[in-house]
Amino acid sequence: MTRTVYVNGEYLPEDEAKVSIFDRGFLFADAVYEVTSVLDGKLIDFEGHAVRLDRSLNELDMPSPCSKDELLEIHRKLVELNGIEEGLIYLQVSRGSDGDRDFVFPAEGTPPSLVLFTQNKPGLADNPAAKKGAKIISIEDIRWGRRDIKTVQLLYPSMGKMMAKKAGCDDAWLIEDGHVTEGTSNNAYFVKNGKIVTRPLSNDILHGITRAAVLRLAEEAQMEIEERLFTIDEAKEADEAFTTSASAFVMPVVEIDGVQLGDGTPGPIAKRLREIYLEESRKKAI
Repeated sequence: MTRTVYVNGEYLPEDEAKVSIFDRGFLFADAVYEVTSVLDGKLIDFEGHAVRLDRSLNELDMPSPCSKDELLEIHRKLVELNGIEEGLIYLQVSRGSDGDRDFVFPAEGTPPSLVLFTQNKPGLADNPAAKKGAKIISIEDIRWGRRDIKTVQLLYPSMGKMMAKKAGCDDAWLIEDGHVTEGTSNNAYFVKNGKIVTRPLSNDILHGITRAAVLRLAEEAQMEIEERLFTIDEAKEADEAFTTSASAFVMPVVEIDGVQLGDGTPGPIAKRLREIYLEESRKKAI
């Protein structure tokens, strides 16, 4: 079945969707994005994603293409039109096009471009990978400095995933100045003696929506949390580790750079956090 997508005010079959070749998202990666999960036909953490989208737009001095209520309606319409029970909605806002290629931003009043599409992912919540756990490698972090802005500049994270795949692993954690920043598309954590350790928020990492929810739930469950810089060697000596993201929720990590964590299976804290995150998210989905 052909998907119905949304492009600048229109719901269209995916094979009829078009944007200008002069769109700045295409030419300069001058665009931001969000990915919202769908469980049971409802949106997970939509409010958080909408707030972060506004922040990204403001940081880049990019106009918003529509209101939050309009955005919610578009999301819901796409879920309905595509019959999504479990899956993802990808949203992208670019600075648009004024009909040519120029490093200088388009003239004021140039409308931004808004594109959304769905990805049908049956079994998203019951992902077999979460039962097995992920194996990761560490690589140098050479991305630009404003990783807190969720831009579409994803070439190096994509290359990092390919490096991991070539090494027979699932993903990569990025290292800067001797410390772990985050995963290629997720926030990173390790657990030692029952304490959850993760890097604090700054311009160096994405302010994960799932991260915020998981840390809140961990606190409510009276788990100990420490936000600080940490090295990959510390993580290798951990009892367990995990990542969080909108598309994978809480993903246990069982191996780092060939070093097995614990008994090589998902740890109890990661498993419990995944369980309570999915349970709570389903209750609050809209």
